[in-house]
Amino acid sequence: MSGATPKVIIIAAGLSSRMRPLTDDRPKCMLDFAGKTLLRRQLDAFGDCGLDDVAVIRGFQGDKIDLDGLRYFENPDFENNNILNSLFYAEEAIEGDVIISYSDILFESRVVKSLLGSGEDISIVVDTDWRQYYAGRNDHPIEEAENVVFDENRHVVEIGKILTGDNDVDGEFIGMMKLTAAGAEVYKRHFHQAKQEYWGRPFQRSATFEKAYLTDLFQEMTDLGTAVHCVAIKQGWKEIDTVEDYEKAVKALKTLEE
Repeated sequence: MSGATPKVIIIAAGLSSRMRPLTDDRPKCMLDFAGKTLLRRQLDAFGDCGLDDVAVIRGFQGDKIDLDGLRYFENPDFENNNILNSLFYAEEAIEGDVIISYSDILFESRVVKSLLGSGEDISIVVDTDWRQYYAGRNDHPIEEAENVVFDENRHVVEIGKILTGDNDVDGEFIGMMKLTAAGAEVYKRHFHQAKQEYWGRPFQRSATFEKAYLTDLFQEMTDLGTAVHCVAIKQGWKEIDTVEDYEKAVKALKTLEE
């Protein structure tokens, strides 16, 4: 790390189709979570860590994401691309030290602090106690988890929707990463090399490069010998992917904050 306070980029352009009808008229991050939007709760967690330079990538119902004090980027092609390409509509912000986050995760500030503690150029947050989140989770099967296998140095070996057995993965990627200034340049270089080679073609586990996930690029980087470091946590976050996830999260928040 350079010592500079990292910027934050939140990717919030998706359709959130699994959350309908709640997301018919607003992005998932603008749903109410026990008195605050999900986005506000993310901003509070980042703010607790001294991170207040935040950019948001908007797409579906983007005008509904209208909080003051944020920098906005637009993804006009959100219906045809996926999260990796969506991120690069904010490419000018991918410089220096930067944290990049999904917009549909609810997390405690301690998760962010763990990530800030990594001095590696490219770091991702991996929950090693992830399986318990899938107990009683009926609408989001465990096979959909973005799982990770890492080596003794906690560098990614394999990442993506790779669950094949009970004990063959080390954790779940939660949807948050950090790049140093040097890491940001490496990350951007890999993206553009892959885009040039794979646009319109299958890329890692995605049908086309346009539909790629962040995990696809991490796997590509790993395959090419670039270290992607795993910051291991135990719980402290929730993915909000279905109406069931939303209802459970709101109930838990109300109980916690009463």
